[in-house]
Amino acid sequence: MMKRTLWMLLASLLLLAACGNQPAPAAIAPAGAAVTNITVQDLKTQLGGKEHIFLLDVRSAEEYTNDGHVAGSTLIPLPDLARRASELPTDRPIVCICRSGNRSTTACNQLANQGFTQLRNVQGGMIAWGQAGYPIAYGQ
Repeated sequence: MMKRTLWMLLASLLLLAACGNQPAPAAIAPAGAAVTNITVQDLKTQLGGKEHIFLLDVRSAEEYTNDGHVAGSTLIPLPDLARRASELPTDRPIVCICRSGNRSTTACNQLANQGFTQLRNVQGGMIAWGQAGYPIAYGQ
């Protein structure tokens, strides 16, 4: 019984560590920045709607390829985002997604600090997308 409890505790700690860190206070978007949290259901609706969004996946290339992604998304890993921000559109909403919603929150805040105004963060990320039963694309 003690071994099982220790294993459960260890598994819980590993899960928490894998979810990523919350953004530091310095990374929080400035007041007035247009960052909106949306659900995966909202994203699914927006992808099928008339609004032309830019879906930005900020996970690693390995996660994007091996764990799957939303079809039509563009991969720019979070560590590369500041350097590659010029590749992003300024004339339409940018929807950021990651594994759980933590890195995408950081990405939205970082982009808001760089002057982007139409930003949306997918709460729950790819975990929530998969749990909702939505299609996942694999490979590049």
